[in-house]
Amino acid sequence: MQFKSKVLDNGLKIVGETTSSSLSAAVGFFVKTGSRDESAENSGVSHFLEHMVFKGTENMSALEVNAAFDRTGAQFNAFTSEENTVFFAGVLPEFLEDVTAIWADLMRPSLRTDDFDMEKNVILEEIAMYEDMPQFDVVDKAKELHFSGHPCGNSILGTSESIKNLKAEQMLEYFRRRYSPSNITVCCCGNFNWDKFAAQIEKLCGHWEKVDTKRETTFTEGTAQTKTYTKKNLSREHICMVSPGVSAQDERHYAMNLLSLIIGDEKGSRFYWQLVDTAIAEIASMHFEDMDGVGAIYSYFQCSPENSEKTIQTAKKVLEDVRDQGITEEELDKAKHKALSALTLKNELPMGRLISVAFDSVYLDKYIPTKEQIEKIRALSVEDVNSAARLFDMVNCSQAVLTPEK
Repeated sequence: MQFKSKVLDNGLKIVGETTSSSLSAAVGFFVKTGSRDESAENSGVSHFLEHMVFKGTENMSALEVNAAFDRTGAQFNAFTSEENTVFFAGVLPEFLEDVTAIWADLMRPSLRTDDFDMEKNVILEEIAMYEDMPQFDVVDKAKELHFSGHPCGNSILGTSESIKNLKAEQMLEYFRRRYSPSNITVCCCGNFNWDKFAAQIEKLCGHWEKVDTKRETTFTEGTAQTKTYTKKNLSREHICMVSPGVSAQDERHYAMNLLSLIIGDEKGSRFYWQLVDTAIAEIASMHFEDMDGVGAIYSYFQCSPENSEKTIQTAKKVLEDVRDQGITEEELDKAKHKALSALTLKNELPMGRLISVAFDSVYLDKYIPTKEQIEKIRALSVEDVNSAARLFDMVNCSQAVLTPEK
């Protein structure tokens, strides 16, 4: 594997990892913008804009965009998070140039008013769909509760009200500010020619106008508030606890990730044995999310309303035990094996490496080979993970409970 990088005069960053033995290539445009970069007035605009990109450009209609991807056989998609909007595709090497050209064109979409009005209905339907999924709804509520007043608490989808009130002019202004070339990283991994790829990106994107773009990256430990919400037509209780975590720029994120596996992996974790295996809860999991300047640990539980208090108390007892007594060498070894398996299997494919290489560049402005990531995980000790467990108070956490309406 060979890593290459280049920054154009307008600030657009190009990074790539070439692997001649790969049978495919993956390319992506990583825009450093998401719900945390929005205001109450344009809540949900990042995700809405992701949809609008596929509506076409001055050169292609929406139908022609799909036809162009279809001709290459590319596996393509996009997603929006609190922090990033990502457009990516995996493709045979002979079609990489074509797919790259499609994405580059789409990064300067038409954003036609007619398309905006039509797609608004699609977004509203998507919001309604997720509101019908209590496991997503309770996590969104817990995130908002935990990050109250901090931009990371903003909803990715926005609300029905914010989307209905959003104007096409607001999206155009947001696009102009946030889709600046200085806020975009273009990444390619797999079997490709770096010089040819970099030259193509410079030709297609080098003329884009640079706009100053900023982001608030303050740290917060959260509110540690508790709130219960009622919802019709529920038969189960849905609980989400949120604790503070380290940022993506903090080396301790490796230890914190192992900690989340030990406590809340879906199979063989402490949550599993104390809550699922004992039939107190049907689902008990933990997920660590490291972000730009801040982090959070999410614990999610699904149980019967009768077991709600028992689930919460049992989960907090698990967290207390980890904090006060620490983890064991056996638990650490199992967590390392899980983390290393997931990392290696993902990074064997250019598509998996694409996300890793791009995000390392976005968050750290550096390149971390797979071998180095593996070494960092293997080097972690029990004390490293125990220190991560004691870094923040996971017991006194923010907590949202979604309960059936009586």
